[in-house]
Amino acid sequence: MSSIVREASHAGSWYDEGGARLESQLDGWLAAANSDADSNHTPARAIIAPHAGYSYSGPTAAFAYKQIIPDNVQRVFILGPSHHVYLKGCALSRCTEYATPLGNLKLDAAIIAELNATQSFEFMTKSVDEEEHSIEMHLPYIRKVFNKNANATIVPILVGALATEKEAVYGKILAPYLANPANIFVVSSDFCHWGSRFNYTYTTSSQVPIHESINILDHQGMALIERLDCDGFAAYLKSTKNTICGRHPIGVLLQAIRAVRTTDTAFQPNLKFVKYAQSSACKTQRDSSVSYASASLRVD
Repeated sequence: MSSIVREASHAGSWYDEGGARLESQLDGWLAAANSDADSNHTPARAIIAPHAGYSYSGPTAAFAYKQIIPDNVQRVFILGPSHHVYLKGCALSRCTEYATPLGNLKLDAAIIAELNATQSFEFMTKSVDEEEHSIEMHLPYIRKVFNKNANATIVPILVGALATEKEAVYGKILAPYLANPANIFVVSSDFCHWGSRFNYTYTTSSQVPIHESINILDHQGMALIERLDCDGFAAYLKSTKNTICGRHPIGVLLQAIRAVRTTDTAFQPNLKFVKYAQSSACKTQRDSSVSYASASLRVD
């Protein structure tokens, strides 16, 4: 089959297009994360990490990526939300490689064929693939962390606006892959997008500064995710309307964990958020911010 390469379309704008400069940035952020012993939650079977421009979210993402021990990992599933096209389900890529300034990543054709055989997925066009940033923003970190494991492949999955029932369907499909320690899942999500430009100005209390209200709001959702509470997280989103853009990929991960636990009592998942940050501290209704959170799922 001829090679089809997805270009690093956001390099030079959302992150540095120079390989040496980008690698130096990632080294610095990973070193800073590794110096924080209290945030250790290894080895990760899955991580949740942000996908904003690296100047905003790169340091927070490092706390998730430091949890990965890549030595025996064969493939990385990347679940990212669709920002530009409406999908009722999930979509796979027709590309054979994804480019990054640090080197290309190979897609796992065999696994993509297995997923396609379920008849539950569609395929992205190359233009849709390259326009979306939620998956791309994880590629340099994956390439960096797996640098000494050149045989590891990736399985990108673009996740649409799924009903809760559909999240359960995809969770069951992906459960056997999550149960396999040769696989790691990367779930792409920013947290609260607050401000009039996001059409979201919800506050938990008028008695605290806005940025603290956002902190409380996000941590309510993060606590439900840590408890692996699919239903509670869905109810929380319905109640607060919190603008967590990767809520559906997170929902699919939670449903996959639920599906594994129903068939394998030895599977003991332990999810912990290891870092939280906001792009700015909102103090007035004129302000805006985006929240970033990193988590690691360990199987004890």
